[in-house]
Amino acid sequence: MLELIPVPEAFAEKVRATREDPSRGESLTPVKADRAFAFPCRICLRDAEVGEELLLVTYLPFTGNGPYTSANAVFVHAERCVSFERTPEIPDQLRRRLLSVRVYDCDEMMLDAHVFEGTELAEKAAGLLARPGARFLNVYFARPGCFAVRIELRA
Repeated sequence: MLELIPVPEAFAEKVRATREDPSRGESLTPVKADRAFAFPCRICLRDAEVGEELLLVTYLPFTGNGPYTSANAVFVHAERCVSFERTPEIPDQLRRRLLSVRVYDCDEMMLDAHVFEGTELAEKAAGLLARPGARFLNVYFARPGCFAVRIELRA
């Protein structure tokens, strides 16, 4: 079964408390969502409503320091939101976007990469994780190239 893993709540809490980007040491200024479906929070995995404030911060979705390790810009709600429950359900935030999906092994080496519509994510993710050596997927929003969510197989 697929397990969608959002950016950790602890990361967001630290950013909200300090209003500082932990990777760059710079102060963060809240950004107000001014249109629908344009400000995807990586904690609750929903798009912000018009008028909600978010923080745009650098996030590193890797634990090691390999050749594919790279930080990405992500939005998190400026005020606490309900973290996405780690379930196989694909939220609308992902279903409505073009996605870039990268397959990694246990050493965080990329094995494969694909681009497809979010409506195909559930079907295709299972197949990508069935590949020999595959450990997890990092999903990115294909157009801006920003990290969206990590997907693993639940045991």
